[in-house]
Amino acid sequence: MLSVGALRAHLLAARLAGTVATSREESLRSYRLFAARDPRVLIGIDPEWSWGQLDLIELMADKCGVSADPRHVEGHDVIDPERTLVALDAFAERLEAAAQRGATILLGTGHPHRLLGFYAALADALSAAGCTVLSPAQGHSVDITTRFGLRTYNLDYVRGVALVREPAAPSSGRATGAHTHSPLPVRVALAAAAEAGGPLPELVIGDHGWVCGAGQLGFEAIGLADTDDPALFVGEAEGVVSVVVPLDDAVRSDYYLPLTRYVLNRACLSQ
Repeated sequence: MLSVGALRAHLLAARLAGTVATSREESLRSYRLFAARDPRVLIGIDPEWSWGQLDLIELMADKCGVSADPRHVEGHDVIDPERTLVALDAFAERLEAAAQRGATILLGTGHPHRLLGFYAALADALSAAGCTVLSPAQGHSVDITTRFGLRTYNLDYVRGVALVREPAAPSSGRATGAHTHSPLPVRVALAAAAEAGGPLPELVIGDHGWVCGAGQLGFEAIGLADTDDPALFVGEAEGVVSVVVPLDDAVRSDYYLPLTRYVLNRACLSQ
C-alpha cells in the first residue's frame, strides 16, 4: 500500500504538484478568457455566477494553491500537494460509492496520451466490482472547432475509456488519440445513450469537456484538472461538478501509476 507520505513525495518529484510545468502566463490567459466567457475555455460549463479574473485567481488559489497575487504574472504555477491529496481522497470516495451500488459509469479523456492508463485502470476495477462501463456512440463523428478550423473526429473507446481520433488515425483499440478540451464528445455519447433508451451514466469520470459537459447536463462528474483549466473548478464551486483533483495533467503517463494505486486502494477496489 502506498502511504500518504510516499505519494506526496511522488507528486513533488514527478512535478504533478509543487512547481509544475504549466506557466503562470498560460493560467492567467485562461482566466481572462473564462472571464470573457470564451467557449474555448468554458469547455461546456455555463457559469451561473459572474466570474472576473480576480475572482478566478482567488478561486484557483483556494482550490489549487496557485499564487493569489494578481501581480504575479510569470514563471511556473504551483499546486499545493495537500490539496491534491485531499481531492484524491474525495475522488476515491465517489468511486467506492459507485462500486458499492454497481453504478453505470462513463469514462472519457481529452488527454489520451497521458491519462488513458489512469482511467483504464479505474474502468477495469469498477467493472470487476460489478459496475457497467458504457461505450455509447462508438464510431460516431464529432465536429470540433479547433485553432485550425472545424475538424471532424471519430469517437472511440480503448479499455472502456472514450477518446476522439482524427479519421485517418489507426483505431481498433490503439491508444493513440487527439488532445481536446471540447464538451462535444460527451454530449454526443450521452445523446446516443439516451436515443438508444439507456442506460445513462450515474457517474462520469474524466477531464476537460468530459467532466464539464456532463456536469452541466446534470450528471455526477469527477475528474482531474490543471491550473489553466478553471472551468472544472468553477463547476465544482457552483455545484455542477462533484470533485476535481488539481494536478499537472500532461506529465509522462507512467507518473500517474502511483496515483492509480492510491485511489484504487482508498476506494477498496485494489485487485
